[in-house]
Amino acid sequence: MADLRSLRPVAPILIGASVMLSLAMGLRQSLGLFMQPAVQDLGIAVSQFTLAVAVQNLAWGFLQPFAGAIAGRYGFRPVLVVGVLSYLAGLVLLGLAQSALEVTLGAGVLIGLALACTASGMALSVASRPVPAAMRSTVLGIVSAAGSLGALIAAPIGQYLSAGYGWRIGVAGFFLLGLAMLPAAWSAGRVDKVALPPARDDATTAGAAFGLAMRHGPFLVMSGAYFICGLQLVFLTTHLPSYLQLCGMDPMLAAQALAAIGGFNVLGSLFFGWAGGRWSKPALLGGIYLTRSLVLAWYFAVPPTPGSTLVFASIMGFLWLGVAPLVGGMTAEMFGLRWQAMVQGLAFTSHQVGSFLGAFGGGLIFDRLGSYDLAWQLGVGMGVVAGTIQMLAALPRRPGAPRPAPA
Repeated sequence: MADLRSLRPVAPILIGASVMLSLAMGLRQSLGLFMQPAVQDLGIAVSQFTLAVAVQNLAWGFLQPFAGAIAGRYGFRPVLVVGVLSYLAGLVLLGLAQSALEVTLGAGVLIGLALACTASGMALSVASRPVPAAMRSTVLGIVSAAGSLGALIAAPIGQYLSAGYGWRIGVAGFFLLGLAMLPAAWSAGRVDKVALPPARDDATTAGAAFGLAMRHGPFLVMSGAYFICGLQLVFLTTHLPSYLQLCGMDPMLAAQALAAIGGFNVLGSLFFGWAGGRWSKPALLGGIYLTRSLVLAWYFAVPPTPGSTLVFASIMGFLWLGVAPLVGGMTAEMFGLRWQAMVQGLAFTSHQVGSFLGAFGGGLIFDRLGSYDLAWQLGVGMGVVAGTIQMLAALPRRPGAPRPAPA
């Protein structure tokens, strides 16, 4: 408790990062609620809507390293504020869309750019800087937990407005929620006044940090496994509402499931942030990926019920953003704080390529086969492989093997 009290001087930074992350992720994770009504209203295919989500994830992933590099050179505040403005513009364009192209530009390109500037990579990099290294994993867990609360707010509001007044009004409600990101981003930007620790000689520039990351075996393994993480999670956020509707479930069940994911995200983020300060972060990551895959196999192998859906969502929520403090902590330990947002963005690019396949590939498989069976089976198989490799990478190194220098 005394350690947490010592964080009071930087509390505005941490609170701002948490609120920004909460809304950025909560709104994004709930966009799948609008898929079926938007598809019917606009007369487009499911795969066209999911292409927009897929483009969003690619834009987010590929722009994240550049946003991190700009923040490392010029400061976080301008990047965060531009990201929020892009998010609001994307919601406006989505709410006014009359075609698949406008859906893709709004929900895809603009919100993808916004997430690169406001979501986990940037928020956790902001939170890493003003806290002592010994407390970093725990603080990242706390910020991730606070960042998980957005879905608890956004999903029920989005479903209520969409069901009662139409999906465009649901998007308008998301726009109003998104306005709160502006003061949060401004407050988080105060981190630019926090002095950095002395830079490591091998990572004094963005190019040097990039080269070091591309030669670092544990980082490359983490990035490869992160690909499957993105595939599994975005498949769920995009397609679970549609899957439940096809199975004849109450439409509100999808919103309840997304809210359960958000709620248990809080517990999972806190637990894995705490655990990452005590046990092997790579081993914990591997355990998350393996457990997720087994739970996915159990849920989709049998017909869903309201009870099984909420249990499934709760377990997946506990395992959801728990990866964020682990990946953020590993990156800071491997490469230091100056270029953390950029290097973590490189790993996140892999995550988002997987997210693209989870969103668009799932929609494409459904359009061709009329079922999600092949999609979830592929997700489970790849998850088992990724988790196993990540666990093997966590085994003790042979004597004399080089270890990464601490941040």
